[in-house]
Amino acid sequence: MHTTLQMMTICAACGFPFIAVVTPSFAQVPGSTPTYRDVAYDNDHASQCVDVYLVKSDKPTPAMVYIHGGGWRVGSKKNIPDWLRKFVADEQLSVVSVEYRFTDVATHPAQANDCLKAIQFVRKNATKWNIDTKRLGVTGGSAGGHLSAYVALHDDAADAKSGDPVKHQSSRVACAVSFAGPTDWTLLSTVDHRHPAYRQLIGYEPGTPAAEISAKLIKDVSPISFVSNDDPPIMQVHGDKDVIVPIEHAKNLHKQLEKIGVKSELVVIPGGNHSVAGAGNSKRATAFVKQHLLSIRP
Repeated sequence: MHTTLQMMTICAACGFPFIAVVTPSFAQVPGSTPTYRDVAYDNDHASQCVDVYLVKSDKPTPAMVYIHGGGWRVGSKKNIPDWLRKFVADEQLSVVSVEYRFTDVATHPAQANDCLKAIQFVRKNATKWNIDTKRLGVTGGSAGGHLSAYVALHDDAADAKSGDPVKHQSSRVACAVSFAGPTDWTLLSTVDHRHPAYRQLIGYEPGTPAAEISAKLIKDVSPISFVSNDDPPIMQVHGDKDVIVPIEHAKNLHKQLEKIGVKSELVVIPGGNHSVAGAGNSKRATAFVKQHLLSIRP
């Protein structure tokens, strides 16, 4: 997103700033108006819905699923980043923007489960929305970056025995782009994480010593725990001066993915802080999506 269009907000519910980037309304700009708004993918909570930005095409199109940030506690699906909006305006791919339950409603794994089901919901509606199910990607920043990496690395959530037909669908994606997303909660014991959202996400009070946090929860909330050799290509964009999400998160995941031969790109923004989560440094991300989504033969 262009710098002049960025507005930095502070999470009022938290004791330390967790930067979320909010885009203004683009009322008359191509690619800014959803084809469908507030389409429910589940019925446990009103937040479980998506906005759908469809492109016109004679053939099924690729799609990116966007997951917003905000410390898993605030934020909105209502505006998508400029680089995704341009894809829609250029009629290259469709975008589905996801809302999910916040931690004041339910703690982990509610947010991750919502995003996994949103992917399944897109597949269930692929024919109606003219989306190519083999060319689905996922992206987001900060908390949305965490959830994007989680979706991309987690085992397929498809459940053929479920009474919910949406859950019969695959949750796998073809690629992922995470902007400043945390990936490894084991770092809480070795690197200073002053923001309370890390602990709030998994049901702990701010300031709880890392040694007192459930090892099972630390493992399950961390996308790095699910790395396997069948994972899709992943790009991480991270500032080396980020004090909200230390860059060690991105480095650890990148190292682990490379170790087992998964395509991984780590774009380090020199001097970049957590504002990188706003996807302003999107040139490389655009090229990555074109390579790993648009270039895939239908």
